[in-house]
Amino acid sequence: MRTGLTKQEKTTDIWFDEKDPLIHIRTHNTALKKRLLAYSRRYPAICQQTDADPETGCMEFDIEKGRFSFRLTAPYSEERRRAASEAAKATASNLTRNVV
Repeated sequence: MRTGLTKQEKTTDIWFDEKDPLIHIRTHNTALKKRLLAYSRRYPAICQQTDADPETGCMEFDIEKGRFSFRLTAPYSEERRRAASEAAKATASNLTRNVV
């Protein structure tokens, strides 16, 4: 969807306070919109779409606090990065041999 907005203007805002039991999410991110929309349809008592702006492609949702999370991951060590690279190369090599 072309909205006329720059990538910098296509933001995702997530806000909540200690009092309110809901997290408020406003996003232009297509993958996040699709996930939240599917979740809101499956669990309407927990997550609701509250607004949508078809002109800008923005959608807003409210979701219960315990249902949305952030995952923090530690950076890979050089050793782990190298091992992952070798494993990926081996997998790709095996797939190529099986196809031919």
